[in-house]
Amino acid sequence: MAGVTRRQFGAFTGASAAALTLPTYLRAQGKPRVVVIGGGAGGATAARYIAKDSDGSIDVTLIENSDVYTTCFYSNLYVGGFRSFESITHSYDALQSSYGITKVTGMATGVDRDKKIVMMADGASVPYDRLVVAPGIDLIWDSVSGYSEALSEIAPHAWKAGEQTKILKAKLDAIENGQQILMVAPPNPYRCPPGPYERASMMAHVLKSKGLTESKIIIIDPKPKFSKQGVFQEGWEKHYPGMIEWYGPDVHGGIEGIDVEAGTVETDLDTFKGAFLNIIPAQKAGAIAASAGLTDDSGFCPIQSESMRSTVDDAVFVIGDACIAGDMPKSGFSANSQAKVAAMTIRGDLVGSKVFPAKYSNTCWSLIETDDSIKVGAQYAPGDGKIASTQGFVSQMDEPDALRKANYEESAGWYAGITTDMFG
Repeated sequence: MAGVTRRQFGAFTGASAAALTLPTYLRAQGKPRVVVIGGGAGGATAARYIAKDSDGSIDVTLIENSDVYTTCFYSNLYVGGFRSFESITHSYDALQSSYGITKVTGMATGVDRDKKIVMMADGASVPYDRLVVAPGIDLIWDSVSGYSEALSEIAPHAWKAGEQTKILKAKLDAIENGQQILMVAPPNPYRCPPGPYERASMMAHVLKSKGLTESKIIIIDPKPKFSKQGVFQEGWEKHYPGMIEWYGPDVHGGIEGIDVEAGTVETDLDTFKGAFLNIIPAQKAGAIAASAGLTDDSGFCPIQSESMRSTVDDAVFVIGDACIAGDMPKSGFSANSQAKVAAMTIRGDLVGSKVFPAKYSNTCWSLIETDDSIKVGAQYAPGDGKIASTQGFVSQMDEPDALRKANYEESAGWYAGITTDMFG
């Protein structure tokens, strides 16, 4: 049996008479059924496009553990004071009322790929003909020695938006002049490559606006370079001179571990101390992807580049941060683009609609200061067995002259566009 053994499946569903009363989500049994796990930029888009473009001929169920969705993209702008928390939080109501999608609020805990059933934490099961897996990322807590999920309440990661984002902002707002913030950046691959450095910019924006210019943000990075590095560092020097310091491994020698209570990060060559720590650990695909048997040794899911179909199961599609998408970065825009390709392919599978050659795109905005943001983007297509870049604003993220600059209002238009595309 793929994904779980039959004995494990029996444990999920139970063998007692009481288990027989547990709910099974069955609708419109004459229609083909698509189940989408995960209601983020990939999952919500896939559910909407499958339902909308099939004109009711496909039964779509969206499984998401939260009642609302708070975007990771733009969460840094909430930290920086540019957005309210409510403005980055979205309801699933329109997906249900306008597109007839069934929203199941709960946790998917397993997939029986032989029987084509998703198992839920409450004991329910959800059958499918095609499955879209869009669980985002999980954090590898012990990738930073001394860190844990429990300690994230003190040293937030805020790499999954929601309460963690609020904790990070509260700690930033409590900083006093002269105090330091320590950020440990994640190793590749991870969600939103420029995200840590936009966050540092937004932290500096808040400190500067409050006159706390003697405070610093120290970024301790396991990578020798980072996304949009040239333009970020140019912007930091222009807007926040002396307030943001970045240390790569050639400077710190390697991260040994952290002490959350002491507020320290220990490296091979130095000990850094801060008023609070922002620790962003290494990442892998959301847990359901591994339990369904869809990941490889990287912790992420290989896919067929022309369709987003899993390489291990033709009835399963993996989109967004959980997949291995070749040249495409792990971003909300990438997930949205991948979802449309998967939706088109699924409609072709189930109702015989026309399937066009896959085309993908990504656009990424990062705000440095009110009138200074960075826009990069590219077009992608299947090539040499992976999703390959075909053209873009830049070929390497460290080419500042090729990057387009704009302001907050322009990036706000991008945000409105992608969230409207997700939720209608």
